[in-house]
Amino acid sequence: MARSGPKLTRIARTLGVSAATVSNALSGKGRVSAELAEKIRATAAELGYVPSLAGRALRTGRTAVLGLVLPDIANPLFPQIAQAIELAASSAGYGVLIADSRGDVATQTKAIERLIDRDVDGMVIVPRRGTRIADVGCPVAVIDTPSTPGNTVAADHWGGGRQIAEHLKALGHRRVLVIGNNPASNVQNDRIGGIRSAFGEAAFVEILWIEALEREAGKGCPLGLAEKVAEGFTAFACVSDLHALRALTELQRAGINVPEKASVTGFDDLIWSPVVTPALTTARMDMTRIAAIAVEALVKAIGERDPADAGIGAPVTAENAEVPMQLVVRQSSAAPPTTQFQPQTIANAGTTAPARTTAPARTTAPEGEHQS
Repeated sequence: MARSGPKLTRIARTLGVSAATVSNALSGKGRVSAELAEKIRATAAELGYVPSLAGRALRTGRTAVLGLVLPDIANPLFPQIAQAIELAASSAGYGVLIADSRGDVATQTKAIERLIDRDVDGMVIVPRRGTRIADVGCPVAVIDTPSTPGNTVAADHWGGGRQIAEHLKALGHRRVLVIGNNPASNVQNDRIGGIRSAFGEAAFVEILWIEALEREAGKGCPLGLAEKVAEGFTAFACVSDLHALRALTELQRAGINVPEKASVTGFDDLIWSPVVTPALTTARMDMTRIAAIAVEALVKAIGERDPADAGIGAPVTAENAEVPMQLVVRQSSAAPPTTQFQPQTIANAGTTAPARTTAPARTTAPEGEHQS
């Protein structure tokens, strides 16, 4: 492929104008009539002109590249987030460099430093659980949860938890085990907080933290769900589809039919959630909308920042920073068995989730009404 410079000159020769006029028309600078600018752009397209990113970086002090730091690319949720961010960035004229923190705080710090060394104009960070992103040396958009300090945009995880709970409550479940992974996760705590707030005193809600159990019994140990069914639990509300798949598998191996004997729900609507048996009831994030808001806020901050000022890097804010989740009702949830044991005393049990003052309930609907 020919280099950009000669093509710029070729466009100028073709139209009988100066190279400076062509440059001004393509960059939107200078005084070029609308008619001539349109001719220049059309000729540039015909000749396959590609602007020199290196040249633009020298002129503007910007690289048109964003960094993206994810907490665990092995988790099937995060490639979906990466795809949404890349699409939003591409639409705004930016490329994306991706780094994986692998769930480690020190690795996350190093990943941020590497992206800064590569002169990214800004950064989108999905932080490792329990960490707070401060000034990193360039504009940064944080995607975590609305309760996280410095958060730019996120799904309404609390509201998603309420939707799951309202669905299970409407089916008649009054003894529910909530399955989380780690209490250090703001996202998981918000989802659990939403579930518990919607049930209130109408159900007995207990919380199981997988990492705490695995510290005692080993990685991948049974969760003891068959015993929970014997105790009268009729629903297992998991904070992610990954945990829901684990619960579903354990129940089925124990001969407990889902949803006839116990219901299972998840979060995130991962790619395999509609095709497991039974298909998984879950709460879906609008990643396209979240990514668009994050990138829009980041690009705005980049445009307002002097490229020579390397000291501005606090997380940016955005309007509509809390994006509603969507309940997707499938076959893994149903009314509990009528003969199922019901406790005489109803009370909440387990780890307390963070308080939240407002959490409006949302209606549920069959899966077909929620497909995008």
